[in-house]
Amino acid sequence: MKTVNPFLIMILALGVFGIITTEMGIIGVLPQVTQKFQISAAQAGGLVSLFAFVVAISGPFLTLLVSSMNRKWILLIAVFMFAISNLVYAYTTSFAIMLVFRILPAIFHPVFFSVALVTAAKLVPAEKSRKAVTNVFAGITVGFAFGVPLTSYLAEKISLEAAFLFGAVVSLIAFVGILAWLPSMPVTKKMSYGHQLGILRNSQMWLHIVTVIFIFAAMFSVYSYFAEYLGQVTNMDGAWISIMLMAFGMIMIFGNFFFGSLLQKSVNKTVILFPLLYAAIYALAYFLGSYFIPMVIIVVIWGAVHSGGLIVSQTWLMTEAKEAPEFGNSLFVSFSNLGITIGTAIGGWFISHFGIHQLIWSGLMFTLLAFLLITIKMKMLKSNEDMRSYNSHG
Repeated sequence: MKTVNPFLIMILALGVFGIITTEMGIIGVLPQVTQKFQISAAQAGGLVSLFAFVVAISGPFLTLLVSSMNRKWILLIAVFMFAISNLVYAYTTSFAIMLVFRILPAIFHPVFFSVALVTAAKLVPAEKSRKAVTNVFAGITVGFAFGVPLTSYLAEKISLEAAFLFGAVVSLIAFVGILAWLPSMPVTKKMSYGHQLGILRNSQMWLHIVTVIFIFAAMFSVYSYFAEYLGQVTNMDGAWISIMLMAFGMIMIFGNFFFGSLLQKSVNKTVILFPLLYAAIYALAYFLGSYFIPMVIIVVIWGAVHSGGLIVSQTWLMTEAKEAPEFGNSLFVSFSNLGITIGTAIGGWFISHFGIHQLIWSGLMFTLLAFLLITIKMKMLKSNEDMRSYNSHG
């Protein structure tokens, strides 16, 4: 397509922003949700883990099933579902109904991501496709940087309903923009299911998948209860928690580029370094969590390291999915969300049994498991290299 509305890429990024705000914004308003429905923090955490679990089990398969559908209709259906769900969150008085409307948009979450990225690449000349995809993908970081803390701020300063209505408005704007400006995009060439599924026969691929699960479990077993931890352990009020969420998200933008540059220099060294850095952050948060100023500094560093987990784990997984990159990305979305599900559930269990301060140990446990698997893979790589070297000289 030679001419494209300049706002269309921005609209796709806005759709991604709305999805991240819907998925992760709930983390910043968990205290208000627990009060509204008179439930525990662990029960409220189910809103995070259930969403992620549905993404995990439906992502790759639904992406395969809709791969022949017109991309415009897929995007419209997905973003409309997110708008409706936010409206339900705002006005429902039933926690059960809220749980149901965490399931429905979660089904369309990975589909929107994969289709939006492919669409962005096709809307521009080939030499500009990477920049277009990067701009759409930026909706994730901006969602963390502004969507999540703004949701928290609106809930604190106005109401929980206002926070969810913000998410609904964002998704509706994206819906109108896609409807008005995106041309019909029927699929003309389709990769066979068998070719895409073939990468799952690789045992090394499954080692990478489990590592991704542990990395995201390590990240979100604690981050899912970020507001609760700062409120109860550090004794921050709602305004300060919103500021910390904003700072956390904004520094993620820096962390994304920082870890990206490290990956360009050495993927293996960066992958090994990441869980060690995260373990250090958790140790500091555990021992200094009750001190206000040190915790502010820790949160800033935490945000930079946290963002690294997204790009590090995606790069790690894609090293084994080069034959089917689109399906590989859907696997990343799926299993990273499975990691979020497991991490949030285990984090909630730690809170229920040991208290909010001991939550950090759940994060450390998954961090060490990820490091163990990465170390095993590195030793396997070295062993294979030694074997090839031996054979070449033999």
